[in-house]
Amino acid sequence: MRVVRLASEIDFAGWREAARVLRGQGVAPDTVIWTVDGEGDLFADPEPLASPSPGGFTVSREFLELAEDVILHRSAERFALLYRMLWRMAAEPNLLRIATDPDVARANDLARQVSKAAHKMKAFVRFRTVGTDPEAYAAWFEPPHRVTESVAPFFAKRFANMIWSILTPDVCIHWNGAQLATTPGADPADAPGEDALEDYWLTYYASIFNPARLKVDAMTKEMPKRYWRNLPEARLIPDLIAAAEGRTNLMVAQAPSQPNRVIRQMARTARDATYDALAPQGLEEVAAGVDACRRCPLYKDATQGVPGEGPAHARLMLVGEQPGDQEDLAGLPFVGPAGQVLDKALAEAGVPRAETYITNAVKHFKHELRGKRRIHQTPNPSEVTACRWWVDAERRLIRPRVVVALGATAALSVFGKATPIGKNRGVALQLPDQAQGVVTYHPSYLLRVPDAEAKAKAYALFVQDLKFAWKLAG
Repeated sequence: MRVVRLASEIDFAGWREAARVLRGQGVAPDTVIWTVDGEGDLFADPEPLASPSPGGFTVSREFLELAEDVILHRSAERFALLYRMLWRMAAEPNLLRIATDPDVARANDLARQVSKAAHKMKAFVRFRTVGTDPEAYAAWFEPPHRVTESVAPFFAKRFANMIWSILTPDVCIHWNGAQLATTPGADPADAPGEDALEDYWLTYYASIFNPARLKVDAMTKEMPKRYWRNLPEARLIPDLIAAAEGRTNLMVAQAPSQPNRVIRQMARTARDATYDALAPQGLEEVAAGVDACRRCPLYKDATQGVPGEGPAHARLMLVGEQPGDQEDLAGLPFVGPAGQVLDKALAEAGVPRAETYITNAVKHFKHELRGKRRIHQTPNPSEVTACRWWVDAERRLIRPRVVVALGATAALSVFGKATPIGKNRGVALQLPDQAQGVVTYHPSYLLRVPDAEAKAKAYALFVQDLKFAWKLAG
């Protein structure tokens, strides 16, 4: 029996060198015990690894990248699993292509869990000021896997102008404004306490919570409860959820709020102007102007104009076709069935809806009456062109890095010309304002696909496009 003792739990270089030597010597996987330095004296001291037999071998970059991720998992089997796969690849060079193979499936699952843990760490680390120094920050986090050091460069780039530390049970990382450093893991007692800004953050979080968009399953999937104990805003979540239904009913029962007289007058003055003349100076003016807009006849049969919604300086902007029946009544974009599909896809793509600006190419609901039902009708090019003035105003004010056109009508608005989805999805298209454009399906299209297999494929591509756009905007 051969015992290999690695330097640490994430010693990829040590595992790689030992695995290379062992396979070169023909040591079978079931005769190797993998352990980590400092785990005790259960095993005898490992015998030094001799040089491998002459005649080397190579493995794919794909396997090495997979191994780097898997080793960050907390599973005790990870080292043995990877060496077993490496051993098998001598006779099965295409092993990684067999997704149903138990070893390959297990390794891919471990890698996915590690990737998810890294994503959650980037999303849920909350810095607090340390002591009386307003320029020093610290955060406590408990990652499910050993991803702290792998995500440290992300925080160094994202918070380059701050002096900060992230404390975890495994290892602590520190940034002094110029370089990263590590120290041994910390104890929960070392976690920073509340700071002076926390009340402001809680007030902001409560104010942006929209009860009409609450999807508890989607929220807990994106923000699992195991992370709540380290999130200051988590203390608000139970009460916000409990009150959501009542607040939603109250919002629906209330009449649409009217903008003040000055804004309404400015909107009426500007609604038929050219882009450069009397252009809206803020999203509030855009919202007021959209409701007062008479640039095309669609306002006559609509309940109200529906402006966009989202942060004033969002990196990602999503443009749909037009409000639907429920959006027309609520005065908000994407709250109906298509909105539910979009919410689900955004969550799966790792795109926080609260950080995106969502709007439509046409701001009034175009429909025809069939009995008591209002049936959607596709806007024509002249209606899209008339309303493009408002979309351009939103883009000018928000200055997103990436604009995603959801469907052909949105693509016409964003690019100013017909832009086929099939030919152009999956690539970045340069826009005149230096933003990048991305085209994909409209969520309502996914609802209409009759064949289950085709629908699943189209939905997967839709999620893939949203992932691509979010990465592009990062």
